[in-house]
Amino acid sequence: MAEQEDKAGDQQKFVLKCPKGTRDFDPKQMAIREGVFKTITDCFKRHGAETIDTPVFELKETLMGKYGEDSKLIYDLADQGGELLSLRYDLTVPFARYIAMKKITNIKRYHIAKVYRRDNPAMTKGRYREFYQCDFDTAGAYDVMITDAEVVKIVAEILSDLELGDFVIKVNHRKFLDGMMACCGVPTEKFRTICSAIDKLDKTPWEDVRAEMVDTKGLDGAVADKIGNFVKLTGRGELIDKLLKDDSISKNEEAVQALEEMRVFFKYCELMNITNRVSFDLSLARGLDYYTGLIYEGTLTDSDGKGVGSVAGGGRYDDLVGMFDPSGKKVPCVGVSIGIERIFSIIEARKFASEEKIRTTETAVLVASAQKDLLDERMRLCSELWGAKINAEMSYKKDPKLLTQIQYAEETGIPCVAIIGEDELKKGIIKLRNTKTREEVEIKRKDFIDEVKKRCQSQA
Repeated sequence: MAEQEDKAGDQQKFVLKCPKGTRDFDPKQMAIREGVFKTITDCFKRHGAETIDTPVFELKETLMGKYGEDSKLIYDLADQGGELLSLRYDLTVPFARYIAMKKITNIKRYHIAKVYRRDNPAMTKGRYREFYQCDFDTAGAYDVMITDAEVVKIVAEILSDLELGDFVIKVNHRKFLDGMMACCGVPTEKFRTICSAIDKLDKTPWEDVRAEMVDTKGLDGAVADKIGNFVKLTGRGELIDKLLKDDSISKNEEAVQALEEMRVFFKYCELMNITNRVSFDLSLARGLDYYTGLIYEGTLTDSDGKGVGSVAGGGRYDDLVGMFDPSGKKVPCVGVSIGIERIFSIIEARKFASEEKIRTTETAVLVASAQKDLLDERMRLCSELWGAKINAEMSYKKDPKLLTQIQYAEETGIPCVAIIGEDELKKGIIKLRNTKTREEVEIKRKDFIDEVKKRCQSQA
C-alpha cells in the first residue's frame, strides 16, 4: 500500500512541460516560420546555392577546439558503441568536416537545421538551447573579397526582404584585430581571450569590458586603454585611411594587409549598392576561434541608429577544413548564419500585436454541400481537385450545415467555396463562392477544374 502511494506521489510531482530552453510551436507560429524560411531560402537560391544535410550529432573530437571559450556550451552524449558524441553546436564545423571527407574544393551551399547549445536560455530574447540556424557558405579559392562581399550582400537582402526595420552590418577583419592587439602590446597568447572580451561590447559598457580584461584576464591596464582608443572607432573608407596613418598600425604588416583588403571590400559593397548598410566597426570581434579574415554581424537598430540586437553573423574561415584533412590541405571558406529565432520573435510579436489574420493552411477551395446526403458528391469533387494538384478540403461530417461550412472558410481564410446542391446537380453546375466578396458564380461541371485554377489559386 505504501509503495502504491509513493508511485502516486511521484506521478503527481511530474510536470508536463517542454525541456528548459525549448518550446512547441502552434500552427500560427509555424505559418510565420515557414514564411520566413521561404524568404531566406529564396535569397540563398537566388545566389546559386545548393543544399546539404549533416547528422544532428558529431564525434566529440570533431567539435572540440573549434569554438574557443564557447566549447563549454557543447552538449555531450553518452558513449554510444565506443564513440564519444556531441550534439552539433553550429552548422559551420560539420560543413567543414563534410568538405574534408568528400574532398570537395568548390561548393556554394545553404543548410537550414537545428543546433544545440548548453546555454542559459533567455527565451524572451530569442535565445534557446535548441534552435534553427540558416547558413550560407562559399568554399573555394577565389580572388580577395569577392565572395565575402556577396555574403554581406545576402545579409542585406534578407534583412530588407523580411522588413525588420533599420539595420547595419558591422564588419571587421580578424587579421586587423590581431595586428591591432599586437600594436597595443597584448601578449600573443592572450589574443583570443581578449577578442572574446571585446566581442561583448555590443551588450556591455567599455568600463566593464576593460575590467574583465584587466581583473579577470590579467591584461596590463595601459594596454587595455590603448585597445579602448581603437574599439570605439567606426566608419567606412575614411576610417581605413585614418588607421593607415596611425604610426603603430602602419608598421604592422598584418594590420596593413587587412586594411587594404577592407578597401577592396568597400569597393565591392559600393558596386553591390550596400555601402550605406555597412559599417567598419573595430569593436566587432566575433569570438569563435576559426575566423581568419573578414567578420561581420547584422544588427537591427533603433531610430537613433543604436544596435538593439544581432540577427546575423559570420566571417571567413580559411583554416577550418584543413583541421580535418590529414594532409592539411586548405579550402578557403566564407559564410554567414542568420539568427532565425530572434527574427521569429520579432515578426511573431509584430503580427500578433496587429491582430493580422494568419493563414495556417494553403487550402484554395472548400468543397461544401447545401443539402443532406451529398457526401459522395463532395468526396468525388475533392478527389478531382486533389488530382489536379489543387489544395482542397471538406467537412468530415456527413451532413454539415451550409452556413457552418461557409463560416469555416471565412475564419480560416480559404478563398473559394465550391457549393454542391440538388439544383446544381440537376443543372450540371457548381456554385463557386468568393469568400472575401461573397460573390457567387455558376460554373459548368466540366469546366470547373480549369476555372478554379484561374480564380482561386491566384487568391490563395
